[in-house]
Amino acid sequence: MSAVLDSDVVEDRDHLRSKVTNMLTAELSDADLGAQKGDAGQHADDDLLAAELDAIRARIEATRGASDAAYVRRTIRVQRALDLSGRAALMGGIAFPPLWVMGVAALGSAKILENMEIGHNVMHGQWDWMRDRSVHSTTWEWDNVCPSSQWKHSHNYMHHQWTNVMGRDHDIGYEVLRVTPEQRWSPAFLFQPFVFVGLALGFEYGVGLHDLSYRARELKRAPAEEKRAARNRLLAGVREVAGKVVRQARKDYVLFPLLALPFGGVPAAAAVAGGALLANVIRNVWSFAVIFCGHFPDGVQVFTKAEADSESRGGWYRRQILGSANFTGGRVMDIASGNLNHQIEHHLFPDLPSNRYAQIAPEVQEICERHGLPYNTASFARQFFSVVRKVVRLSLP
Repeated sequence: MSAVLDSDVVEDRDHLRSKVTNMLTAELSDADLGAQKGDAGQHADDDLLAAELDAIRARIEATRGASDAAYVRRTIRVQRALDLSGRAALMGGIAFPPLWVMGVAALGSAKILENMEIGHNVMHGQWDWMRDRSVHSTTWEWDNVCPSSQWKHSHNYMHHQWTNVMGRDHDIGYEVLRVTPEQRWSPAFLFQPFVFVGLALGFEYGVGLHDLSYRARELKRAPAEEKRAARNRLLAGVREVAGKVVRQARKDYVLFPLLALPFGGVPAAAAVAGGALLANVIRNVWSFAVIFCGHFPDGVQVFTKAEADSESRGGWYRRQILGSANFTGGRVMDIASGNLNHQIEHHLFPDLPSNRYAQIAPEVQEICERHGLPYNTASFARQFFSVVRKVVRLSLP
């Protein structure tokens, strides 16, 4: 059965390639083809690239169903069990310290799972097709100080639409790091190795402030008659972030520690609060590493506004491939990274179910090879080392 399916896929792809090429050349004379050889060739290749990747999208959309829904619901159940058991273990850690360590590990894992595999992907609309409001991009609020509404603007809209476009994608170095030579050097970048470590430790706060940078820039550039409205939008965003920070702190450092008081008094409450703090740091460092490995290792390219403005659909696909990177690690890495170890596939299809990325990755890689596009993939260690090396190297002029 598998061989038959593979044969059908090859026949469909070859037919698609022939059809697209014929459509693109049908109305061009020999003279036109000769005069426009370079541009037309690139245009034809980009259109073919788009057609092949669109075919993958259509196939996944047509086959997603009960098994995919069961996957995300099972993941949510596991995450919630890890969260509750981890907090309970923290309460018992006063009497048995190894239990506290286990609690930190469980709670840290729960926060990673919620942010990476659940929250991030739910907010991309990957599960909206289920029509379940409890797992929907319009209702999900994640375990992070960044409000979901602001995340969806800065990440889903700005970053994914303008991936690695200089001056539009503020995810390039998160506006505090120089991660490409195309960024103009300033003396402040001399300190970026230290900023790099600080951002990793408190990554959720960097994410929480990220969308405000768009609003601040909007205020700066607004004409006089629009200043007041822009200022109000910025202040509303600040209030929203501040409110989310308070709610997160109240949950992790007040509510659950208070619940621990009857079981061990102030020491138990302090153990729960300290464990939650460490779990948050673990989540921050891991999510930081995953995101940086997918966006800033060696080989990832950046683009100008002019290049992005003139691109076709195939050109958009091409930019996503050239502006992203994968890393290997097997099934455990898939889940722990929210399937963002398949960052190339995620940037091509940000709203397809994340559990399908590993399935389509070999096909995407094969398409890249046929189109002469680099498919940037390596071990997690190698990608992260290249990021660290780049941050250190680019701290200098």
